[in-house]
Parts: sequence; C-alpha cells; structure tokens
Amino acid sequence: MLKPDQRIAILLHEGIRGMHGKTGLAMLRYSDANIVAVIDRECDGGSLPELTKIPRQVPIVASAEAALKYHPDVLAIGIAMLGGALPEDWRRDVRDALRAGVSIANGLHARLNDDPEFKALLKPGQWIWDVREEPPNLPVGTGQARTLPCLRVLTVGTDMAVGKMSTSLELNRAATKRGLRSKFLATGQAGIMISGSGIPLDAIRVDFAAGAVEQMVMRAGNDYDILLIEGQGSLHNPASTATLPLLRGSQPTHLILVHRAGQTHIRRYPDVPIPPLKEVVRVYETVAAAGGSFAPAKVAAIALNTFHLSTWEAEQAIEQAQIETGLPTTDPVRFGAEPLLDAIVRS
Repeated sequence: MLKPDQRIAILLHEGIRGMHGKTGLAMLRYSDANIVAVIDRECDGGSLPELTKIPRQVPIVASAEAALKYHPDVLAIGIAMLGGALPEDWRRDVRDALRAGVSIANGLHARLNDDPEFKALLKPGQWIWDVREEPPNLPVGTGQARTLPCLRVLTVGTDMAVGKMSTSLELNRAATKRGLRSKFLATGQAGIMISGSGIPLDAIRVDFAAGAVEQMVMRAGNDYDILLIEGQGSLHNPASTATLPLLRGSQPTHLILVHRAGQTHIRRYPDVPIPPLKEVVRVYETVAAAGGSFAPAKVAAIALNTFHLSTWEAEQAIEQAQIETGLPTTDPVRFGAEPLLDAIVRS
C-alpha cells in the first residue's frame, strides 16, 4: 500500500524516547519511503539524529495538524501500544489527517476500518490500511520449506523487542551488497510497512501460523539465494507464541540469536530469568531439530543489541558474548552485519 512516491508522516507520540515507538523508528532507520514529518509532542522541534542516532533529517512536530504543512499523503501509525488500541487522546491526529485527505497506514491491532467515525471521513481515493489483517485461504503447515535449495536464516531472541527485525534487515543489506540474491521476509507490522509485503504473524490464528510462514517462504524460496526471515517473540517469554510457528514454517538452515547486552530477565516479567547465552543456543537448536523430525539448524552467530552502551562498553560486551558462546558476535546496527553473514555462508 505504501508507494515510493508518497509522502509519509509518522505518528509517534512519546515513541522517540519511550518503549512503544519500535514501528516508527524502524521505518525511519530502514524505509526507502519519503518520510516528511515525525509527530511526537514530547520531542517537538528536536533533532531526530540527536535523539535517535538515526542519520535522517526529518522535522519533529507536535501534531498531525502541524505536519500538514509538509504535505503528507499518508499518516503511518508508528506506535505499538500494549493492548493494540489507539489511545483516545491520539484520535484527534487521525481525524485531522483524514479530514485533510491523508490516508492512514495502521499497524495497531485495532482495525481502524471498523471505526465508524474514521470510515465516515474517507473521501474518494483515500484509504485506511489495517496492516494486521489475516490473509485469506491460509493452509496449515507441512514442513515442505525444508525442500528448498536456498539458505533460510531466522532471527530468534532471548526476549521480545531486542532487535530481530533490525538484524534481519541489516543482514539483507549486507547480503545484497555482496551480490547475493537476498530477500527480507517480514512477519510484523513494521517490517511489512518497510518492505511492502509480508505476513502479520500476530494477527493470524495459531492453527494457521506455521502454514502462513511456510506459504510466504515457499513463494520466494526458488528465486533467491538467501531468505532473511524476521523473527518474532521468544521461546523464553511466557507471553510469546510466535517463535515456534516461525521455526516450523520456515524450516531454517541457520539461526541468528539476538540479545540485548546485559539483560538478565524478561523485560515485562522480572521473575523470569534469561538463561546464559550458551544455554539459550542449546534450547533453540534443540527445538528447531525436534529430536530429528527436522534438519538441524545451528545458531551461526550472536547479534548483540548495544544501543544503550558506549562504544567501549559495546566492544567489551561483544567480546564477552563471543567468549561465552564461542560464536561470532557483533552489533549489526552499530558495526555492520558482515561478521554474521560470514558465519552463515561459511557454515
């Protein structure tokens, strides 16, 4: 739905400094779209590069009304609120955008197409795209992706929101630069908005989740050398159900383990510890192979999220993780994904 010639404003209230701006920040870092404004009342007038370390000069304004002077065609909702609903005090921004003829790209669980107020404001040629919508006619999983000739690299994590999508995108960038026929396969709303295609895994009924992943992988598998499949959730997070369908549907040849440096417990569940990385590697490899039902999928390398650390601290954390696991380790966003790609193609 998002086209290269469209002008996009991103609704990101309290998301630049907060924890729920993952979708919008990912679009700013990776999307080729023409992003003309960011809406975050907390950071109105601030410098996006200084606030986020994303080298993109985009003005930050306080409201959708203020963003209209940059003539956006689309308002992309770049927040991922707990519970998936649009906060009541942010509805004004959506209303103002719709009244001005701006279309809406909605990554929330709540379907804005079902909102009578918003639907009534739509004019001819204007649309609301609810990204989190289950595709029609999904099959159940069969495991057939293991017959594909391509490499299939799935990012897995010690927790949710540790950088699995960013790692997959950085790997895709590195593989393409190296001349490999590479494709990023999105499985969440941010990845879909960035790449233009994919499946919203958390909107798909669990019985069809593995089948949806398998269908997406099978459609691309014969046309590329390497598929970079965006990971979701974590086997260690008690609220997560997404990782197993990704493992079964993609039948990965390689895994990349993503971890936030220094994190010892699941972020929203401090009573749930994250095991040592070496043990996490063992768990993922064991589950992937299922005792021999499926081909082994080894963790090829560790992607360490060091955003919160200084450069020296990041280098020390990377060295420590590499010593602990015996696996190549880097922060692909900060230092590039080449070491991860090397580990994949050489294994």
